[in-house]
Amino acid sequence: MELVWDELDRRYSQFITRWCALPWKYPNQVANQTLHTDRPDLTECFQLSVLSWLPCIYLWAVSPIYLFYLKRNNRGYIMVSIMNRFKTVFGLLLWIVCWTDLFYTFHQLRQGHSQPPIYFVTPLVLGMTMLLATFLIQFERLRGVQSSGVLFIFWFLSVLCAIVPFRSKILQASNQSEVTDKLRFTTFYFYFSLVACELIFCCFNEKPPLFSNVVTDPNPCPETTAGFLSTMTFWWFTSMAIKGYKMPLEAKDLWSLKERDSSKVMVPKLLKEWEKEQTKAKSEQNLSSQAVYSKPLPSTTNHITGGRGEGESSPEEVEVLLSNQKAAPRQPSFLRALVKAFGPYFLIGSAYKLLQDVITFVNPQLLRMLISFTKQKGVPDWWGYALAFLMFFTALLQTLILHHHFHYCFVTGMNVRTAIIGAIYRKALVITNAAKRSSTVGEVVNLMSVDAQRFMDLTTFLNMLWSAPLQIMLALYFLWQNLGPSVLAGVAVMIMLIPFNAVIAMKTRTYQVEQMQYKDSRIKLMNEILNGIKVLKLYAWENSFKEKVLAIRQKELNVLRKTAYLGALSTMAWTSAPFLVALTTFAVYVTVDENNILDAEKAFVSLSLFNILRFPLNMLPQVISSIVQASVSLKRIQGFLSHDELDPNSVDRKNTATEFSVTVVNGKFTWAKEDHPVLHSINVMVPQGSLLAVVGHVGCGKSSLISALLGEMEKVEGEVSIRGSVAYVPQQAWIQNATLRDNILFGKPYNEQKYRCVLEACALTPDLEVLPGGDMTEIGEKGINLSGGQRQRVSLARALYSDTDVYLLDDPLSAVDAHVSKHIFDNLIGPEGVLNGKTRILVTHGISFLPQVDNIMVMVDGRVSEMGSYQELLKQNGAFAEFLRNYALEDIVEEDEAIEELIEDEELFPEDALSNHTDMVDNEPVINEAKRNFIRQISIISTDGDNQRCRSVRRHGCSQKKHSEPQEKRKPHEMEKLIQTETAETGRVKTKVYLEYAKAVGPLLSVLICFLYGCQSAAAIGANIWLSQWTNDASRNQTKQNVHMRVGVYAALGIAQGVLLLVNCLLCRAYSMLRAAKFTHRNLLQGVLRAPQAFFESTPTGRLLNRFSKDVDAIDSHIPENIDIWMRTFWYTLNVLLICSALTPMFLIVIAPLMVFYWWVQRFYVATSRQLKRLESVSRSPIYSHFSETITGSSVIRAYGRHSAFVLMSDMKVDENQKSYYPGIVSNRWLGVRIEFIGNCIVLFAALFAVTGKENLNPGLVGLSVSYALQVTMSLNWMVRMTSDLESNIVAVERVKEYSETKTEAPWEVEDKKPPLEWPMEGNVQFHDYSVRYREGLDLVLKNLTLSIKGGEKIGIVGRTGAGKSSMTLCLFRLLEAAAGEITIDEVKIAEIGLHDLRSKLTIIPQEPVLFSGTLRMNLDPFEQCSDEEVWKALEHSHLQRFVSNHPAKLEMECSEGGENLSVGQRQLVCLARALLRKTRILVLDEATAAIDLETDDLIQSTIRTQFEDCTVFTIAHRLNTIMDYTRVLVLDKGQVAEFDTPTNLISQRGIFYSMAKDAGLAQ
Repeated sequence: MELVWDELDRRYSQFITRWCALPWKYPNQVANQTLHTDRPDLTECFQLSVLSWLPCIYLWAVSPIYLFYLKRNNRGYIMVSIMNRFKTVFGLLLWIVCWTDLFYTFHQLRQGHSQPPIYFVTPLVLGMTMLLATFLIQFERLRGVQSSGVLFIFWFLSVLCAIVPFRSKILQASNQSEVTDKLRFTTFYFYFSLVACELIFCCFNEKPPLFSNVVTDPNPCPETTAGFLSTMTFWWFTSMAIKGYKMPLEAKDLWSLKERDSSKVMVPKLLKEWEKEQTKAKSEQNLSSQAVYSKPLPSTTNHITGGRGEGESSPEEVEVLLSNQKAAPRQPSFLRALVKAFGPYFLIGSAYKLLQDVITFVNPQLLRMLISFTKQKGVPDWWGYALAFLMFFTALLQTLILHHHFHYCFVTGMNVRTAIIGAIYRKALVITNAAKRSSTVGEVVNLMSVDAQRFMDLTTFLNMLWSAPLQIMLALYFLWQNLGPSVLAGVAVMIMLIPFNAVIAMKTRTYQVEQMQYKDSRIKLMNEILNGIKVLKLYAWENSFKEKVLAIRQKELNVLRKTAYLGALSTMAWTSAPFLVALTTFAVYVTVDENNILDAEKAFVSLSLFNILRFPLNMLPQVISSIVQASVSLKRIQGFLSHDELDPNSVDRKNTATEFSVTVVNGKFTWAKEDHPVLHSINVMVPQGSLLAVVGHVGCGKSSLISALLGEMEKVEGEVSIRGSVAYVPQQAWIQNATLRDNILFGKPYNEQKYRCVLEACALTPDLEVLPGGDMTEIGEKGINLSGGQRQRVSLARALYSDTDVYLLDDPLSAVDAHVSKHIFDNLIGPEGVLNGKTRILVTHGISFLPQVDNIMVMVDGRVSEMGSYQELLKQNGAFAEFLRNYALEDIVEEDEAIEELIEDEELFPEDALSNHTDMVDNEPVINEAKRNFIRQISIISTDGDNQRCRSVRRHGCSQKKHSEPQEKRKPHEMEKLIQTETAETGRVKTKVYLEYAKAVGPLLSVLICFLYGCQSAAAIGANIWLSQWTNDASRNQTKQNVHMRVGVYAALGIAQGVLLLVNCLLCRAYSMLRAAKFTHRNLLQGVLRAPQAFFESTPTGRLLNRFSKDVDAIDSHIPENIDIWMRTFWYTLNVLLICSALTPMFLIVIAPLMVFYWWVQRFYVATSRQLKRLESVSRSPIYSHFSETITGSSVIRAYGRHSAFVLMSDMKVDENQKSYYPGIVSNRWLGVRIEFIGNCIVLFAALFAVTGKENLNPGLVGLSVSYALQVTMSLNWMVRMTSDLESNIVAVERVKEYSETKTEAPWEVEDKKPPLEWPMEGNVQFHDYSVRYREGLDLVLKNLTLSIKGGEKIGIVGRTGAGKSSMTLCLFRLLEAAAGEITIDEVKIAEIGLHDLRSKLTIIPQEPVLFSGTLRMNLDPFEQCSDEEVWKALEHSHLQRFVSNHPAKLEMECSEGGENLSVGQRQLVCLARALLRKTRILVLDEATAAIDLETDDLIQSTIRTQFEDCTVFTIAHRLNTIMDYTRVLVLDKGQVAEFDTPTNLISQRGIFYSMAKDAGLAQ
């Protein structure tokens, strides 16, 4: 080693003597001049050589690469600006200045003063470099570079290197009386000022290049035009942060997506690579298959018959066996395609990461130097200051580099997601039906949402795969240097912790899955409860269902508790790891050898290295598990993208030779290659302009034929050709979630006259008057707010508007009723219709139209059995004649009945859509604008007026006026209401909400938890202060005597910290926060179940379910975690500041401004990022809903040739989503850079004050304060993130609270007013002056009713729509409370007793039969009060016994959700059985004719007459024949009693009842 140094020394002295012609000074002389003086300076030779050449070397090294880059990337040129001129002129001036020096040296040479070579070389090199820089300035302008990083670094380096000579020249001048070398002195200051100006100019931006899209874009992303400095510090994002702080961001405030991140660029990039992969795989496969096995001919594979001997194996099997051996090369690799498409960009991020890893280890070394500096006496102070600033600059550099690495990774992730979604979408439009069968719509949507997301998450951490091992190795290397082999003890502890954490992670995952299952079943049950809430209330069953929900919830909480235990353990392991490692290492180090002394340098440098180790060790297991997940996703995506595609050439569209429009010659078709053919030997020729009807039994292949013509099936043999364009109307109409007009236009330009004509032909004009927004009405998903008939007619209108040559109509008339289908046939399809002259193929079951068609084709079992005109086929008396005989009966419909149906069908629309589907719309956690409007209309109509009024719209074709007037009046009020529910989620969160949560946790507990966090933190600090005392023993030479005590106390404090942490986590997460979760959910459930009926009519189910799923989930798991991390980081940061301030009180002065800046940045960030998160989730759901819509309608899209338009729509939706995701990524980087800057300042000041207070501080304390400060940036960053997360999650508490405090209905039980057990004995019912209204501020529905009904009477209630019939029954159950007057039953005023006491003594058979999922037994008797015998008896009386006893599960038979697996009639009978089981003295029948056939109706009536003989029965009648034998009939009109007498008397009075009976044909 000595020899090497001597050699170097000799070389250096030679260099100096030769180049600088300076006498060689000994190193110690140089050291005296530079290091050991209070006014340090560098030698002139060093200044002239190294310092001058550094920037030049940099620029010459970088420029070839940079020029190559500029040549490749041309952004258009920039006009010459004033600034550019200045830059150029200054560049040339610099060249002149440098060469002035050079010529001056020549001049001196001429004078005979010989100068050393350095005076020639340096000005020459500098001058050349300045010319290069000037050339770059101009070249960049021509290539459209607005701000140059390369030149900025060059000018920055030049200024930095010139500062030393700048100072030393002044020092020399002040030492000597006059300046010796005046010219060089002057030129240098010229040079310096010019370089400084260039640097300043470099900080500003040029104008954007001409013709760039920045000019055309309405809201361009400022990043594209941002300067180098702005890009490095993410300063360009500040404008959005300020905007988001001033007011909540909206979609219109977001910047456009950069061109390179858009789907337009990203998707083709990936697809290009994927296609290359596929072709490569194919060519390899061909080679291998030629070598191994020749494929059998298609004809043989398609007809593989069953009867083969055992020994034989089918050709396919052989192929499979062989291909397994050769499987390797065949699969195209999606991973390779991804890497090729996105690898290069990602590698830039990896390069940053590598740099950052190396720089991380600089600071511990600087810390070591700082500690040794404080030990030494009499060294110059500037050493310390230099170290402090060096620490600051390395930390700053590390911050910038790290965040750029993250930025590159996140952007790559975003691009991968865009590309994968695009690729899957494009593939989904062209896969074959066989492939479609293998993956459901849900699974494919999952590929898009879950799997693409996994890739996105993986890219952010992928670099940890190589970076973590690198960091670990570097850290261990430095530790080994520091402490020798005793490090191994520490490493062993770390390695032992890895499997411990891994096991915990595995366990946690299984618990999470289990919890999800419980959550799903709880939400499913809640959904049913909310859908059937009316029935629950009428039967007083709330408690039974509440118990069921709480039972599931309890299981869910138990799993959550287990998860919390594991979480506490892992947190403890993770937090105590560095401490345990340090403890074992130090203990081993001091006990192994007596000469090992633990001093401050060793201890604190080791601690900071251990802290660096902590991150990679924790990340590795996570990265590996997410790689495993991503590889599963990769396989799934690769599988999907490798599916077979439809052959676009299977149908010949070019055929112009024949006069036939559609020809199929000898066609044989199958749905999948491996299936049996569905259609055999099909020969069809359809002449141009004719109408062909295709008929046949169900399942004979009519629709398959249409699919075959569209090219949707696999063509096994034969030829298919179609002349011209095609329009297709599928059997089940496919409606997009767009306006009605868009659905009809389907991408064609709008032409008013043509459009009106189309609406007329499709009988859509009357419907438009009914729809709330005419043809601009937003149609919900799957056409939810249209009736079946309307959907089919819209589908027809789309075909007609497309104006094509061939029309394929797959049974379009089945969904509409007879009258409308006649209209459509006459005006549209038939010989007189609009389409006359076009070629039409119509699949139909309607026989009445057949005489009018040109040709009829009869299909039997996938073959054409007969073909010809109507008359010809009748004569043949074959399959067709038989078909006619089968279907003729069904088709005879009287015309007027049809017309009535038509009116019903159309006018029922709005209510229909609204009642069932609000929940579907609001089910997504967030709703896009269109849907929000839809809900707005819904809540207007559903809050308007009484329920039964809407319901009876269905029965009588009553005019729509009733709805539309109040709708107008209510609109503003309603919109206000909806917007209020939204505002709950913008802006700051009130302190009240946090207090509310603390109250749920328990106020004392909350304080205790905070105190414990403080204690745990104190223990951690105590341990480190103890360590600093221990290290001070070294300076006093007292190390030997108290080693054991030092180690013991250190261990005790550290273990105390771990134990406190564990206790705290358990107390916090496993006990108190779960208790809070339990209570908030219970109160929410209680609040919702106790709410009055009106509440459910005005609140969409989806919104309630959202509270039960998303918000409860936030309270269960997100909030406790956020609070836990927040508390830990908060106390940690507080400790650092306390320690630093305690050691150097000066620190307090600095803290104030830093904390203000911190608070300020954090407020900006939280406001903006919260809103960006919401915008991102709002724009995410349309991607998936559009996708699932596309998959269901892919055949329609293909038929109309709208493939590329839909791809474009999907791309737009993805880009729209990325538009809000991208600023979200950047906001995190923006925050990170600013917060870490504060942390770096804390490091700087901690070090500076340590230097200034050097005399009073011992090295241990300096080490303590600086090593703490180095750690603080991380916790500051986390604290803001957690604050932001906590703010977005704590809102859940507020939202849940809102519904737990809804206005409740009357108490369920009133103790002192309990009626006797056997009440009501008689069943007498009296109404005294009774009035009622639906809600405050609405008109009375019943006015002053006074009636008296004796026990056992049978009362029929009739009246026109809206007369108040249903309201009257609801009043008996007190679903509506009296506005005036009272009802008494057997002398008990019903208003005084509890609701459950009342409702459990009355029975109702409601209009819509509601069943819950569960066993049949539970549906009949949820409280299990009856014996099995009674249940069977009830079933017998309700005519269900045969059905149930034939079922294998008998009473335990499962009913699916809503009773879907029973027919409507059976459900109604189940409701009857319920009533029979309850057997109360008063029965109310809300007669349900809509659901039941006449036969079942008679059964119910006869059962009621026999079983409820002695009961009082109220029947709301729609079929008068059922009540003609009742005791009395009550006729209501406009809420008042119009007539009340026996049926015979009423008929003889010739009043309202008479006219109704006459209409029904029961009176003359």
